[in-house]
Amino acid sequence: MVQRTPILNFLSHLILVIGVLVVFFPIYVTFIGSTQTAQQITSSNPISLLPGNNFLESYRFALFGGKTEAGATVAPALPMMLISLGSALIISIGKIAISLLSAFAIVYFRFPAKNLVFWMVFVTLMLPVEVRIGPTYEVVSNLHMLNTMAGLTVPLIASATATFLFRQFFLTVPDELVEAARMDGAGPMRFFKDVLLPLSKTSMAALFVIQFIYGWNQYLWPLLVTTDEKMYPIVMGIKRLIFGEVYIEWNVVMATAILAMLPPAIVVMLMQKWFVKGLVDTEK
Repeated sequence: MVQRTPILNFLSHLILVIGVLVVFFPIYVTFIGSTQTAQQITSSNPISLLPGNNFLESYRFALFGGKTEAGATVAPALPMMLISLGSALIISIGKIAISLLSAFAIVYFRFPAKNLVFWMVFVTLMLPVEVRIGPTYEVVSNLHMLNTMAGLTVPLIASATATFLFRQFFLTVPDELVEAARMDGAGPMRFFKDVLLPLSKTSMAALFVIQFIYGWNQYLWPLLVTTDEKMYPIVMGIKRLIFGEVYIEWNVVMATAILAMLPPAIVVMLMQKWFVKGLVDTEK
């Protein structure tokens, strides 16, 4: 056991404060830049760390788009945020649902080559989207799913990691619960709904936070399957603001980046308790 001393307390808190400052400073600079004009950002070197008076104008252009005084056309971020929100929710909820059912089948059902099937699922961890992106794109294209929400989400729904985590948790459920449910006349799906799902709430919450952020931050796959600007997620929208115009409205870019951070941050803050409990709770 580490002995707590004033020096160790001071050093540990100092390290934490430094870490927070290192992480928070770029976000602060981005927010400050979003309150200034593009001229103020480009003319000052380094950028001023004091808030400007262009907050409402920058976020109005970021959310709803329009033509700036410099003649640059800004695409609205609100529709792109809705696309990102929809795809993130579908990916996270779909991953959890499929992983729960697949883990339930692997643990509680007997069928030939059950262990082989599980390890085949687990081996897919070695094949991320970047490795199988060519064949996956070919399949999506042949199914006419380009520029659709299904094309954005369906290839990313299955998760070997979530299946493995739920399988390991189901293995810790006492056999007495299974026998009691069987004696009460509960079928497999009744046992799944009334027993396993309530016990899995914290794990589901933790996985939801992780998978929501994963779905929200997708860039490479949407870059391939979307050619229609109406289907661009917010991450692609930020790239478009930077490379789409000769004159870059950096204040709008930074405002859009701040808006893109908000939904994942809100999800983490609202589900922080469940997220931590799902990762560290061992008393299932």
